[in-house]
Amino acid sequence: MSSPVSQPYPNVVHTRRFVLSPLLSGHAERMFEGLSDVRGYDYIPDMPPTSVAALEERYRRLEGQASGDGQEVWLNWVIGSVHEPTLYGYVQFTIMPAEQRAFVAYFVFPRYQRQGIASEAVAAALSSVLATFQITRVDAQIDTRNAASIALVESLGFIRTRLVEHADEFKGAVSDEYHYSFDASRVR
Repeated sequence: MSSPVSQPYPNVVHTRRFVLSPLLSGHAERMFEGLSDVRGYDYIPDMPPTSVAALEERYRRLEGQASGDGQEVWLNWVIGSVHEPTLYGYVQFTIMPAEQRAFVAYFVFPRYQRQGIASEAVAAALSSVLATFQITRVDAQIDTRNAASIALVESLGFIRTRLVEHADEFKGAVSDEYHYSFDASRVR
């Protein structure tokens, strides 16, 4: 079992082009426009936020960085530019310390996709998580139609472990999922 992690977490994470900053309720207004673009929701069951206020309330809950029962640590970063005040999306990790594993998710606003933003941000966040937590595995669940996301996790060393047919149904379509796993022991 991992040792307790001092709060607040996550730390600011820097890449060549980006600064990943801990998500705060104050980011809601700047994130709202990018999250309101419906094109970003083709392969996930979520819908755009209904208002800045609703997004701010969601972010306020996430600022606590832990589930109500304390079994999960929630790490959320907004992806920002090193050189300008632009935000591009977010990266999130849900850590289950008792199980020594995590789940990763990410969202890049549609207008900024296909520029390597998710790849650079997820790789940096993954490195930070592995340096901070004693986890053995990181998992990702991806709609089989999401070729860009599949390519991203595979480029980071995630291995496809299974296909889950009819994993979900949303927006009038059936969603099959690939499950991917990253063996964290390979980088220790």
